[in-house]
Amino acid sequence: MSFEATLVVMAAGMGSRFGGLKQVEPIGPNGEALLDFSVYDAKKAGFTKVVFVIKHEIEQEFKALVGSRIEKRIAVDYVFQETDKLPVGFVCPADRKKPWGTGHAIYCCRDTVKTPFAVINADDYYGPSALSQIYNQLKENSKDYCMVGFRLANTLTENGTVSRGVCTIENGKLKSIVERTKIADCKYTEDDVNWVELPADTVVSMNMWGFQPDIFSYIEKDLVSFLEEKINVPKAEFYLPSVVSNLIETDEKQVEVLVAEDKWYGVTYKEDKEGVVAAIGEKIKNGEYEGL
Repeated sequence: MSFEATLVVMAAGMGSRFGGLKQVEPIGPNGEALLDFSVYDAKKAGFTKVVFVIKHEIEQEFKALVGSRIEKRIAVDYVFQETDKLPVGFVCPADRKKPWGTGHAIYCCRDTVKTPFAVINADDYYGPSALSQIYNQLKENSKDYCMVGFRLANTLTENGTVSRGVCTIENGKLKSIVERTKIADCKYTEDDVNWVELPADTVVSMNMWGFQPDIFSYIEKDLVSFLEEKINVPKAEFYLPSVVSNLIETDEKQVEVLVAEDKWYGVTYKEDKEGVVAAIGEKIKNGEYEGL
């Protein structure tokens, strides 16, 4: 029996700093978005299906600009992350507008994803090495999970600060992630006054995870606890790394850390687009995305 793996692409969030629906922002010469290149790399690595996590309000635009194109190359399904999609016994507050976060995005996939799967952001470019590494790790059929990290210096922008999950790793396993919300030039600040240096080769999480389907039971359990405490906090979010951290801390799971040495690309700010278009264009010219 052949191995099947799913790529879950989180595309429900609107790009607040970018200022629009950057999931479908044209990057390639024929209007391709960054996620077109991720799907190309995923299929080449061996993934057999893509599940897009979107919101109903962007469904028509997303399918027209991206989905219809990708459906011609690989099996595609859609999951809708809506604020009222909660565990039994919970009702979304009427004034809740903000999505519940990345952990909730994956919770919404529980009835659709039945194979080992990788999770990525729609608006990040991870590269063929990262997709290949995570596919091969999933194929080993380990009961544990994995992530692909990138070197901090390869994930920065000249156009502002970025948020990154700074990883602590022991013997190839993830021990902890600390979210640093203001990083620039391999330094971070928590008070906008004092800056703390970080080594350029620090491994950071770019939200690229590899899971077995049993993750859904852990996510639901943690989501219930989160909602019991914070359902009425308007901007509270349930993050996927928090679920992973809990599993590591309780020794229920180990997370193998794979490191991609490639440069990550993303359009965090509108000013980033020109450089990303040039970099992707160079890759296309070098034949890396033939037939896309």
